[in-house]
Formats: sequence, structure tokens, C-alpha cells
Amino acid sequence: MTGTRPWWAGAVGYEVYIRSFADGDGDGVGDFPGLTERLDHLARLGVDIVWVAPFYTSPQADFGYAVADYCDVDPRFGDLTAFDRFVARAHELGLRVVIDLVPNHTSDRHPWFLDARRSREDPRRDWYLWRDPGPDGGPPNNWVSHFGGPAWTLDPATGQFYLPLFLPEQPDLNWRNPAVRDAFDDILRFWLRRGVDGFRIDVAHGLVKQPELPDNPQRAPVTPGMPPRTAVRAFEDRFDLDQPEVLDVYRRWRRITDEYDTLLIGEVCLRAAAPSRVARYVLTGDGLRTT
Repeated sequence: MTGTRPWWAGAVGYEVYIRSFADGDGDGVGDFPGLTERLDHLARLGVDIVWVAPFYTSPQADFGYAVADYCDVDPRFGDLTAFDRFVARAHELGLRVVIDLVPNHTSDRHPWFLDARRSREDPRRDWYLWRDPGPDGGPPNNWVSHFGGPAWTLDPATGQFYLPLFLPEQPDLNWRNPAVRDAFDDILRFWLRRGVDGFRIDVAHGLVKQPELPDNPQRAPVTPGMPPRTAVRAFEDRFDLDQPEVLDVYRRWRRITDEYDTLLIGEVCLRAAAPSRVARYVLTGDGLRTT
């Protein structure tokens, strides 16, 4: 913070998809060495913030937005040493570093989920959202995936459905479980200690779900072959998104990130919502950042 004006006020950001930006080792895939070599290009353009899309260890479902390890770099893009060099060089050039954080869901290959699906009694079972089938043997409610079809995937081994609001390979976390909140506190601190200047929070409005997981009110019929986005708009997002308790997550994160003067940017996309609902995420001054 400079005086009363935060460092991000009026800043220009540049988003980098690491895989396609610059290849530093000649294997045809962008990586941190390649990005680091070209940071001076961004500085000359007048960029202030470099926002890096997900680079974590991942099977690459949804282009890295299915994370298998939040505290490591996918080998395709380098390693933690290469990441540290990138941050150091960015700071030398006066650039701030913002990284994408994906807290709504993990990869189905994350160790947390591998534990959770072993049995109904596993200690990590409640880190995710599981329900018995509905009376007809199908999904437990009418929620739909943003990528098409029901927002539930059956796990045959345990006979229950788990919730992925996006791909089946992206099971949603249970943010009402204190252990999940504690785990993400540690993840934030891991990257803050490595010098990152901010986080862009993916699906920031979606973390917490209504605990009973009731059906969402339906506004229009869903027909075969309907595009996924149209099918999603056929329902009101009353119980799967934008629950009041999600604001508590960001108050908690502010207490951590304020120690580092860190930027918190939320992807908050609320269809047909009044501006006042979006404003809740920044209005009280102790949640997501605003200028």
C-alpha cells in the first residue's frame, strides 16, 4: 500500500496461459523459463501485473483447472525453482505476480479425492459432496453441469453420487468442512511465502452450497441437445451458487493476505443478479479487494 492508494489501483494486468506463451526448453509447450525470458517484453508494454493461469500439477482436464497438487508446478511447465526465478525476475522489472487459485473443485486425481472415494468411512469423504441416489436411482437433485448434463457423477464402488458443477473430473469441495478451509489457508501461505502478490479466484461465488442440496427452481424446460449454457440458464442458481457463507471464506482470506498486502480478485459471475449481490463481495472492505 502506498499512502492510502493500493498498489493495484489503476494497474494494467496481462493474463498468461503458460502452455502457449513461450517455450523455454524446445519441447513445444510454454513454460516458466520461457515466460521468464520474455518478462521484459511485458514490462516494455507498460504492464503492471502478470496473471498466470493454472500451472499446478494436473491431468489437464479443463486446461489445468482440475488441480491434483496445489503446491507444485506441473512438470510440463517447469518446477518450483523455475517458478521462483520467474517471480524474482518479475519483481526486478517492477511487475507484480497474480496466480490463479481454483478452490471450488479439485481434480479427481487429487490425493484428497482418491482418499475420499475409497470408502464412505474415509476421513476425507466429507471433504467433497456425496449423496445417495434419488428415489428413481438417478442424481439426488436437478442441478446441471455448466459443461453439460447432470451435475452429479455416480461412483459405482461406493454407490453414491459426487457433485461436479463442471467436468466429472472436477469434484466440488465441501467448503462447510473446516478441514477444507484449513487446507486452503496453508495453500495461500505457501504461495505468499514464495512472493506472489495476489490471487485470482476461480468460480469465487460457487464455493459454498446450500447444505440440504435441494432442487433449484426451474425457469424453462430442458430439451435434448440443448447447449449446456442454455440448460444452465433454465434453472435459477438459488442453492448451488452465491450462498451467504461464501463471504466468510474471503473474510478469512483477507486476514491472511492483509499481512502481505495481497490482491484478491474474484471471478464472480451471477446471472441476472442485482448489482447489490455482486457488491457484497467487496462492499464491507474485509472481503475481496477493490480500489
